[in-house]
Amino acid sequence: MRLLHRCNKHVFIMHVHVRRLAFATLALLAHPVCRAEHDIEFVAEHLPEVAMDNRYATLPVWGESSRESPAWSGALQGAASTTSVATLTLAGRLLSAAAQHTINDHWQAGLFGFYDNLRFSGDRDERPLQTLFAPETPIERPVDAVFTNLDGRALNYGGGFYFSRTSDNGFLQQHRWVMGALWQSVELTDYRFDYEITDGPQTGLKGTIDFDATYQHVVPFAGLEIPRDFGKWTASFHTLVAWPIPRRGVAGHITGPGFDLSGDSASAGNGKHFGDPSVTIGLDVTYRPARLSVDIGTLLTQALLEPKIHDGIDQNLVLSVSWSY
Repeated sequence: MRLLHRCNKHVFIMHVHVRRLAFATLALLAHPVCRAEHDIEFVAEHLPEVAMDNRYATLPVWGESSRESPAWSGALQGAASTTSVATLTLAGRLLSAAAQHTINDHWQAGLFGFYDNLRFSGDRDERPLQTLFAPETPIERPVDAVFTNLDGRALNYGGGFYFSRTSDNGFLQQHRWVMGALWQSVELTDYRFDYEITDGPQTGLKGTIDFDATYQHVVPFAGLEIPRDFGKWTASFHTLVAWPIPRRGVAGHITGPGFDLSGDSASAGNGKHFGDPSVTIGLDVTYRPARLSVDIGTLLTQALLEPKIHDGIDQNLVLSVSWSY
């Protein structure tokens, strides 16, 4: 009897432990850890930088490279893009136009301009608050906070020139080298959050943080295009390397009870981070009778590569269509 009693007791204790473990597991599933790995300044920098990469990926410098091309030709390009980090999103339209002159059998020259109009949005996001642009805030940082009411606009506009050389020689057979430079202005306006600290002795402290700034760059670029004809269709692989100069410090502005501070990470001694070198890969599929192209390669590669190139990015989609004339 005593042995049976002990066995029943052990079974009961084991049953209690199993129940506690089950309840603990359910509690973790019901209340997952929401703290993001990257702080707000980090992702606020990367959202517009991905938009810059999307623009480099869709520059209207490809196509019309055959010797039968007219002396003058043009192209119109349009794209829709959306980039997100958790609940924070930057989305909108990318527009550009180009004109190209065929100099001889091998050389072409062109001019282009672009205007990208994107908007920030987001209702609630939880991640660390950090301000490398203003290291002397009264807030102990990094500290967990909730960010709400993201709003604002990102304009990316500019223009540039390029030269290209077409050749049929070598193991690449028909191919085209492109080189040029552009000037761009990235204007971040009303790019702001409300924040509330959710951890530590300053829990409940509220304020606003914004990253309004204008970043201007000169961007040398070079690329390679390899077109192949398939009846009425052409598939053109292209890759481009772009290098924004100079890199700039990330600018910001934070307010809270009794303080109102602004600055940039470079002036604060925390480095120049805005304006990353870019490598993009695309594949235009063109229906030649209509001179209409869809860049399915950029759609895939920007979705796959940007979350690896820019940490913290969850999703990046850009669909580009162009028409030449």
